[in-house]
Amino acid sequence: MQGNESTRLVCSILAMDQSCFSYKVCRFCETPVPDDTPAEFICKNRKCAGRRRSSKRLFRLLFSIGTETRVMNVVAFDRAAQVIFGCSAQEFFDFSILHPCAVKIASKVLVGELLKVTLNTPKRGKAEHLRMTNIVPMSSDFEPVIETLRKVDWMYVLDLVK
Repeated sequence: MQGNESTRLVCSILAMDQSCFSYKVCRFCETPVPDDTPAEFICKNRKCAGRRRSSKRLFRLLFSIGTETRVMNVVAFDRAAQVIFGCSAQEFFDFSILHPCAVKIASKVLVGELLKVTLNTPKRGKAEHLRMTNIVPMSSDFEPVIETLRKVDWMYVLDLVK
C-alpha cells in the first residue's frame, strides 16, 4: 500500500501485544501526555491555552493478523479498538487495575477472532504499522472483550496464577 490507500480484507487475529494497550491524553484536546502525568495538569497544547485539564486513556493496540496470503503487524487506535473491546480504554484500564490478568486474558480471547478490517497507511511518515481503521467481527456470536472478562471467575484465575 502506498500513500493514502486503504484496503479491506478478512483476517484472523494471531496475537495482541500485551505490553502497552493504551496511552494517556488530555481529555480536552487529546494531546498525548506522559503516563506519570497527574490526574489534573496544565496542558501546553495551543487548543488548551495553558488551562488546567484532566486526562483520559485511549486505545493503541498492536496486533499480528493473518490473511490467506500473509501475516502482518497492524495497530488499532481508539475508535476501531472499542468495537472489539466493547468499552473505552479508560474503562478497560480501570478494570485491569482491579484484575491484573485482564490484559493477558483479553489477548487470549481475541486470538483466532475472524474480522473484516480496513487497513490504511499511516498519515505520518515515521509510523511503522498499517492502521486498522474499521473493524467488523465476522462471527455471529462475537462478544466484546469486556463482556467476556466480566464473566470470568477472578478468584479461580488468581488461584491459577499463584
